[in-house]
Amino acid sequence: MTDAPLSAPQAGVGRSGRVALRLRAVSGTVIPVLAVIAALVGLWYLACIPMNAQQSVLLAERGGAEVSPATASERRDVGGIALSLRNPDPALALAFGQDRPVLPAPHQVAAELWGSTVGLRVTSKRSLVFHGWITLSATLAGFAVGTGLGILLAVGIVHSRVMDMSVMPWAIVSQTIPIIAIAPMIIVVLYSIGVQGLVPKAVISAYLSFFPVVVGMVKGLRSPDAMQLDLLRTYGASGAQTFWRLRLPASLPYLFASLKIGVAASLIGAIVGELPTGAVRGLGARLLAGSYYGQTVQIWSALFAAAILAALLVAIISGVERVLLRRMGLMR
Repeated sequence: MTDAPLSAPQAGVGRSGRVALRLRAVSGTVIPVLAVIAALVGLWYLACIPMNAQQSVLLAERGGAEVSPATASERRDVGGIALSLRNPDPALALAFGQDRPVLPAPHQVAAELWGSTVGLRVTSKRSLVFHGWITLSATLAGFAVGTGLGILLAVGIVHSRVMDMSVMPWAIVSQTIPIIAIAPMIIVVLYSIGVQGLVPKAVISAYLSFFPVVVGMVKGLRSPDAMQLDLLRTYGASGAQTFWRLRLPASLPYLFASLKIGVAASLIGAIVGELPTGAVRGLGARLLAGSYYGQTVQIWSALFAAAILAALLVAIISGVERVLLRRMGLMR
């Protein structure tokens, strides 16, 4: 296997020099990312102080400390920043370890994530892995259906003027309806005909994921310019050959960009689909349970679990994109 062509800075450099250059490039990317993450974590810790100030001062008062204002009724009218400045010691000492904080500290969320994933069996009803799999099942089912319908609709729009003028406007209008409003309607209608479980959530996921695929695929299928289309006509290519040899390969970068958006939207749809039903399984159920019982740490851990799950799905699509486009010669 031959090495990739050397760039100008790598010309005349030995193998060890090239490794050093690559390590330097990686560190030049990693260090800024770590710096941004550290800054965000620092701001998060800082925000915990005023957000949790009311509870911190209350705990300090119960412990016998003198606080200002002296009564709870007076403290209700004082903002978190002002209360923290007037009571700096309890605000700093008690802001990061409360059982039910308004804003959990990063280490509390990390501990809850670790305890509910690695610390529990995956079959446990308290495990985020178990709940994540329930949500992921609906996400993948809805994403597959939404992607398939989106691609078919995009092909029809590109090849049919009637569909372009009639269907595309309705597809756009459909996305103006808030999902929080349409989700209960979908669930009620499906429940009335005996359809329960994964299907209603998958329908909502498909509803959210198909539109990005339609828009991206239409843009991609129309990306070949007139000269390329005229060249294939000159060669006597049929409509099917033009589609498979030109339009479809040209649309793949647009399609994968849309798939990354669609899979994240599909995950949101699956979580939203669990909320109106009072589900007891899934990440949406964890969010509901946390809100019912004031378990803010549980809420934040479920939110981070959903974010991690979405990032993994997008990373998988990005990996497939790189492999496929490189094999087709569309990416270096």
